[in-house]
Amino acid sequence: MDDREGSFVAVRRISQGLERGSVYNSSSAEGVPGSAAWLGRGLSCVCAQRRDSDTNSTFDLTPAQEESLQSLQNRIDVAYDSTIPLHQEALRDLWKLAFPEEELHGLISEQWKEMGWQGKDPSTDFRGGGFISLENLLYFARNFQKSFQDLLRKQVGDRSVWEYPFAVAGINLTFMLIQMLDLEAVKPRTVVGATFLKFLSENESAFDLLYCIAFKLMDQQWLSMRASYMEFNTVMKSTRRQLERELMLEDIMHLEDLPSYALLSQ
Repeated sequence: MDDREGSFVAVRRISQGLERGSVYNSSSAEGVPGSAAWLGRGLSCVCAQRRDSDTNSTFDLTPAQEESLQSLQNRIDVAYDSTIPLHQEALRDLWKLAFPEEELHGLISEQWKEMGWQGKDPSTDFRGGGFISLENLLYFARNFQKSFQDLLRKQVGDRSVWEYPFAVAGINLTFMLIQMLDLEAVKPRTVVGATFLKFLSENESAFDLLYCIAFKLMDQQWLSMRASYMEFNTVMKSTRRQLERELMLEDIMHLEDLPSYALLSQ
């Protein structure tokens, strides 16, 4: 296995190891750049970080916000199940949107590696994000086809020799947003989480839209930092910080008002 292949395996273990509610155990891991332990520890820090002052407070919700949060939490709780026809069809739809000119030979196929899945069976990579991570990718492909294709095919910017795998990066973004917005809490415990619920109560697709913004922003950060796979977690941290800053800006009435929304192309 060469260094590049090893790096992709490391990113795969991020998505598989970060089950919701768990934190990567790095007590026995060595901080070796490029290793799975090093990458996993870095991303768990991005996802789990929360200021002490935030853990002691919650924000009251309106009935509309409570309803929209519960609906989103129901989506988050759905695991990807390769035996469910609806999930199978969603995966086929993703392929058609990504590669309309290429016929898919099967839900288990070497072709999936073209999209940035780690192996020939994408279902093994969904453990860190659940079915909602597939829904996020579908929403991105349907609503911002140009940006989706640009990122999938790495068509914009001076790219690294060792690029992040598109699909697995998408799963990590789903997980990062769930943690950043504290979406599994009964009530939001951060200002950022409470702010997001205002958008969600007005737009049921707010999480999917924020995902698209985050993906494009992550790629911009990747390019501006001239990053390669060893900086994946640094890029994720930077993306999270930028999203938090933008969500807290004054005069942001809708997610479309976020500065990074302008990066998206339909």
